[in-house]
Amino acid sequence: MPLSAIDPQTALVVIDLQNGIVNRPQEPSDLPRFADVVERSKALAGAFRAHGLPVVLVNVAGAPAGRTDAPRRVPGDVPADFFAIADGLNTSPDDVVVTKRSIGAFATTDLDAILRDRGVSQIVFTGIATSIGVESTARYAYDLGYNVTFAIDAMSDLTPASHVHTTTTIFPRLGEVASTEDVLAALSERA
Repeated sequence: MPLSAIDPQTALVVIDLQNGIVNRPQEPSDLPRFADVVERSKALAGAFRAHGLPVVLVNVAGAPAGRTDAPRRVPGDVPADFFAIADGLNTSPDDVVVTKRSIGAFATTDLDAILRDRGVSQIVFTGIATSIGVESTARYAYDLGYNVTFAIDAMSDLTPASHVHTTTTIFPRLGEVASTEDVLAALSERA
C-alpha cells in the first residue's frame, strides 16, 4: 500500500543507526548502503523537525537475558563510541534518544509512553536491520494501534534475502511502504 497520508502527529523513529552498526563492513549487494540509509534518515529527521514533529533515535546497548545461539556484544566488549548515534543524526535538543536492551524498541523502553505523551498516532520507520530491529519494533507498534509507515529506502539489512522478505511480505501487512521522497513530499503537502 503506498503512502496515503501523514497524520497530524507523526513521529520519525530511527532504529539502531549508531556508530557500531553503520560503520561495520558491508558486502557488495543490492541492499541499500548503510551510509545512504543514514543520509536518507538525516533528510527525514530534518523535515520532521522543520514541521515540529517528533524525532526518536533508538540505539541498542545490550540484550535480554534469554538464550540464543548468536554471539552477543556487551558494553565492555566494544569501542566506546559503538553505541553513539551516527554522526549528524542527533542535531536537535528536542530529539528523543531511546536506548533499548531488546530486539524491538518498545519492550524494554518507555517509547510507547513517550509517543502517547506527544499524541503520536503514526510512526515512520527507518533503520538497520530491516528484518530485526525495524521489523520487531514495527510489529509492536502495529499491535499497539499506531499507523505504521516504512521509508523503505532508508533501511537496510545484513542479508538481501532477509531484507526482501521483510519488505515484500511482512511490511505490507503492518502498514504502508513508501520511499523517503514520498514521505518528504507528504510532509511538504501538510504545510
